Amino acid sequence: MHQGDPPASSGPPPLGPDPGVGPLLLRSFSAALGLVLGVLVAMAALGALGLWLARADTLPGGSFTAVLAATVLMALGTPLTLDGSAGFIAQANAAVEALPLSLSLVGALVAGVAFLRPLRHRAVAHAGELLVRAVMTALLWALAVSLVTLAARHSFAVSTGNTITDQLGSALNASPTVGFRVGLGRAIGFGLLWLLVVLVLTFAVSRSAPLPPRLLRFQNGVRPAGSALLAVLLGYVLVALVAGLVTAVVRGPARDVLAVVVLALPNVAWLAFGLGLGGSWHGHLSTGIGLPMPKVLSEVLRSAGTRDTTVDLGSLARQDARVWVLAVLAAVALLCCGAVMGARGARRAEDAGRPALWRHAVGLGLAVAFAMLLIGLLTRVSTAYGLSLLGVGNGASDILGSLTGGSGGSTALSGSVVLLPDLLRSVLLGALWGAVAGAAGGWFGARLRRGSARRGRPG
Repeated sequence: MHQGDPPASSGPPPLGPDPGVGPLLLRSFSAALGLVLGVLVAMAALGALGLWLARADTLPGGSFTAVLAATVLMALGTPLTLDGSAGFIAQANAAVEALPLSLSLVGALVAGVAFLRPLRHRAVAHAGELLVRAVMTALLWALAVSLVTLAARHSFAVSTGNTITDQLGSALNASPTVGFRVGLGRAIGFGLLWLLVVLVLTFAVSRSAPLPPRLLRFQNGVRPAGSALLAVLLGYVLVALVAGLVTAVVRGPARDVLAVVVLALPNVAWLAFGLGLGGSWHGHLSTGIGLPMPKVLSEVLRSAGTRDTTVDLGSLARQDARVWVLAVLAAVALLCCGAVMGARGARRAEDAGRPALWRHAVGLGLAVAFAMLLIGLLTRVSTAYGLSLLGVGNGASDILGSLTGGSGGSTALSGSVVLLPDLLRSVLLGALWGAVAGAAGGWFGARLRRGSARRGRPG
């Protein structure tokens, strides 16, 4: 037995006294309330800063609070529906499915820390207590999401910038309006799913979170890879943060760059990680739409018009050869991840009868495959809008241009932004990369273990 190892035991560590029902409910309610309030405050504060940087405070009709509420719900994965009209003259509709992952990440970190804090001095937890706390948290979270959803609805009049058009619309009771809303049922469903995933991942990646006795045998197979990979993903976000701040200072415009950093930094960082491992996405970007994304990515998406094009290192490199550095960065990051796992597992020669090398290869391979699945789902974008003028679609551009004092060709009546993952390819390549890095980490751990054994052998 190595010095500092806990003494061997024939069974799981003692659970301690079972808390009474009354005190347990009271403590669970208090902890759940603190978690829900903490998550909402953190997400709302970061979202307000990002929207202010994006100049959302200048939107008409005092809609900033409603836009902020909608942004928080989008960070939970809830789609946003927009619609508008100008009486019988025109109808508009749009749907937005995109996650501002900066808010999602901050909320997840706050939720994980808040849920584990009352358990920080325990080695093993009661399954019943964890279930009660999770249910209490879910109930309060559903209530909070419902209240946020009620605030995420707003309609406001839009000026065309042309006095004659505005006066005509007012006379015909056909002034342009635009509104957005979030369905209550969908918001609660996506919100509860987000909370469930966050809590499960919290226990999967935390190295010290207490588990019920029946789950203790799984922690050595899941947590080392999960915690090491979490460090890699957070490291990518920190690198992207530094790059974003440098870009804001050197190139600008600073406010626009900082808005993207505050609202969607993990979107860019984790997309870069997935592309570096050989993953691919597909989609397109309508010419008339601006989207906060790296220039090289927008050029690839615009290149095919309305047809889907593949986004991978090859297509990006045709625009800028420097993107190949993403493959080098991903390889170095995963090898470091495997080395950390190997160093932590160097004191255990085998686990469940498997050599440490294979244990690390399988563990990290599955972890990276799952991470690529999540990255693909979280970075997907699907946005479409359309305008119908007097029952006519795109063919009404000349009419709309004359009403607004512009040229018909400069007015886009419909468009879309699509960026969808090729999940099978990304997951398989992630598993392969993870297995190689895990095996390398297992080899490193074996070398470290043999070196420690030679140093501890009496001369």
